[in-house]
Order: sequence, then C-alpha cells, then structure tokens
Amino acid sequence: MQPGQATVQAALEAALAQLLGHPVRATAAGRTDAGVHAAAQVISVATVSSIPAESITRTLQRYLPADIWIVDAADVALSFDARRAAVRRWYRYHVWRGEQPPAAWQGRCLPHVGPLDVHAMRDAAQHLLGRRDFRGVSSPPAVRSSIRTVFAADWLDQPPLATFEICADGFLMHMVRGIVGGLMWVGRGRWTAEQFATTLKTTDRRNAGPNAPPIGLTLSRIEY
Repeated sequence: MQPGQATVQAALEAALAQLLGHPVRATAAGRTDAGVHAAAQVISVATVSSIPAESITRTLQRYLPADIWIVDAADVALSFDARRAAVRRWYRYHVWRGEQPPAAWQGRCLPHVGPLDVHAMRDAAQHLLGRRDFRGVSSPPAVRSSIRTVFAADWLDQPPLATFEICADGFLMHMVRGIVGGLMWVGRGRWTAEQFATTLKTTDRRNAGPNAPPIGLTLSRIEY
C-alpha cells in the first residue's frame, strides 16, 4: 500500500472487499520493486464469507484491472501466512540480445546490444550458491539479518534470450537486481568471475556493480 499510489495490494484488497462483502488485509509472499513483474505471487486473506474458493477464482477477476490476473484460490488453515510460510522463492531475469524484442516480450525483458559472454556469467553465478551475507549486492536491509541461502543460480542461453534463474530462502531489497547487474558486468568483460566472487564477500554496496533495471525481473515461483 502506498498513499495516493496505485498498487497491486490496494487493487486486490478493494476487489476482495467488493466480492466478500467486508474489508480484508492481504498478506503477500513478498514485495516486488516498482517495475518488477510477478507471475506467481501468493497472497493470504482471512474472511467470514461463505463464498467457495473455486468461485473466487472465477468471479474476482471482474473487480480487478486487466494487469492483475487470478490464477487459483484455495482454502487453508486460519494460521497460514503467505509470507512466513514460504520456504523458497524463485526469480527470473530475462535479457534480450540484439534488436528490440518482439511485442510479446516488450516490457518484460532487458534489451541489450553488444556481446555478452553467457558462459562466463554462468561460471560467476556458481559463486552465489550457499549461505552468505548479501549486503554487498543489495540495498541496506530493513530486517535484522542480511544472511540468505541460495539453492540454485544459473543462466539459460536461448539466443537471442538469456535468462537468469535464482532460488533462495529469501531475498533482500534489490538483491536480485544487484546480482544481475554484477553478472552483466562479467558478461561484458568488465569483471572476471573471480572479481564477482570478491564483491559477494564484501558488505559494502559501493564495491559492487549497478542494479539491473527492474523491467527484466519476474517473481516466478513460491514454495511452501
């Protein structure tokens, strides 16, 4: 929720209130930066309505703007919390190399002109695996701990598309964009994989590369 701003949470809560007949507070699995997409966001709400979950999937859409789409709904225990119950989150970052991407990819990938060594980027991404402090590639955390565990991190090369996929038990603000920005420097030859690894050992964000733009990033999956 942002005062005076159109947000996904505000739209969902307004739509759910209309459908269920009472105000609700939506808890999301995680926040996304402005401009970042979510293909698999999960929210939890408490309701006294008797409307079946399967009916919510079908009818809630009429109260929502066209850029928010309900995929599924289910009944869960009252104690379920979409954020706290999540054990792993997956993100993807899409880079389109060469000319402008086709219409289907407009606004969902980062256009990149020039050479990009995806093999070197894959080598560098392996340094992300494991448990470490990620303050060096993220914004100052608003949480107590900046230590996270990365379970998977790799690039898929399908010219002209290059897709980075990462899975962790949680993410800090701008963490994925900071990681991709550093990996892109490796792909452009500005850093070696070893230099990227060195930035992961620092807790000073000023020593790392720039954040990649939000346009190519998508929250792709939540595991419970």
